[in-house]
Amino acid sequence: MFEPQWTALADRARFDVPDLRGFGGSGLLPGPSEMNAMADDVLALLDHLRIAAAVVGGVSMGGYVSLALLRNDPARVRALVLADTQTSADDATGRDGREKTAQAVLAQGSTALLPSVDRLVGPSASAEVRARVSAWITAGNPDGQAAALRGMALRPDARDILGRFGGAVMVVVGADDVITPPAKARAMAELVPGTELVEIPGAGHLANLEQPGAFNAALGRFVRRIAR
Repeated sequence: MFEPQWTALADRARFDVPDLRGFGGSGLLPGPSEMNAMADDVLALLDHLRIAAAVVGGVSMGGYVSLALLRNDPARVRALVLADTQTSADDATGRDGREKTAQAVLAQGSTALLPSVDRLVGPSASAEVRARVSAWITAGNPDGQAAALRGMALRPDARDILGRFGGAVMVVVGADDVITPPAKARAMAELVPGTELVEIPGAGHLANLEQPGAFNAALGRFVRRIAR
């Protein structure tokens, strides 16, 4: 998912991009994949790589994990990149929706998630991006997908922890994101004075894939700022 970033910005930053539990080559434990557990997995990776602190960031669920990591061990976070995500917890309707989707995935397989592609990407997304996202979904582990859905439903509100963060923050959002729209991004950016807010035209919920040039330009500027 982040290949467009690490290939374009390899001369400016080191990218450590783990498969979160239940995805890619990573295993799965019983029960929901809670965001704080995924965050602890990433902290263990930082320990293994002997990285004291890093710029931590993610898109969508990756943003939830980044905020959980900030809660679990704020000293490890030099700066935050929160893309197409939110700080608020799910309401009852949202939790019920995730549970119904988790049950559908377990009963029908990963293809039950394919209708979500029309919400994940914006109307300007290329056929190639749509096909790539669809292929990732269908190749996924249904148990891992269901566990992640249930874990996201359990996450707490993160406005408190983000509001206390003293480091640099960049919030990125696709202008056509219907899942976590620009209004939510603006509200999140207001929690930390000096936050850089970047709205990317022609992108939906996966702005880093849909408009990698604009996303990479913003991320590159932010990385240079942190390096200085």
